[in-house]
Amino acid sequence: MKTLKRHLTVANVLSLTALFVALAGTAYAATKLGPGQVKAVNIANEAVTSPKLKNLAVTNSKIGKESVTSGKIKKLAVTNPKLGKESVTNGKIKKLAVTNAKLGSEAVTEAKIKKEAVGRTKIGFEAVDSSKISSALYSQLVRNVSYFSSESATNNSVAKSAEVSCPAGKSAIAGGGRVNGELADVALTGSNPASSGSARTGWQAFGRDVEPATTTGNWSVTAFVVCAEL
Repeated sequence: MKTLKRHLTVANVLSLTALFVALAGTAYAATKLGPGQVKAVNIANEAVTSPKLKNLAVTNSKIGKESVTSGKIKKLAVTNPKLGKESVTNGKIKKLAVTNAKLGSEAVTEAKIKKEAVGRTKIGFEAVDSSKISSALYSQLVRNVSYFSSESATNNSVAKSAEVSCPAGKSAIAGGGRVNGELADVALTGSNPASSGSARTGWQAFGRDVEPATTTGNWSVTAFVVCAEL
């Protein structure tokens, strides 16, 4: 006690009293603060860190206008469920940003295509087949065109003929004839389609020696036809 008394001074007593009052005041303030008493000015800069925030405590109403910038969003964080209905408008899409890989299967329907928007340059090679053409137009098209010919015997007979037929499934769409060999006294006298009923099945050609009294060398006649599926 004597040692304690020797160290007690007025200054020491006042300092200890002030310390007890300060500690008591802090404890009182920590337990007695009412709602709304902690103002923004009472919070130290960067004092509210992530661990201090309650889960889901920051709601939409707590976020300032334009405060969430692109730098604040994690890569791939904005998924489809996060997008509001009709929120992605034309103005939000970068030019040429929607590529083939971004289009869903069967996403581009007829209603999505502008009238006359699909030009010839947009159609792939051999992309338009018979299933894409109306039956009325398809029936008028010439398909699988082929050429055939047939020649008569080569001799000095007065008259000759040749006939060439189209293969099954094809019709004659054009044809002709010519004479071959000794041509001084012979001529092509006929060239016409060969038919069976209303179907043109091939082509016929006819030739003749127009000067039978004169000795004529060997000659022949050839018929040729252009066939196609109709």
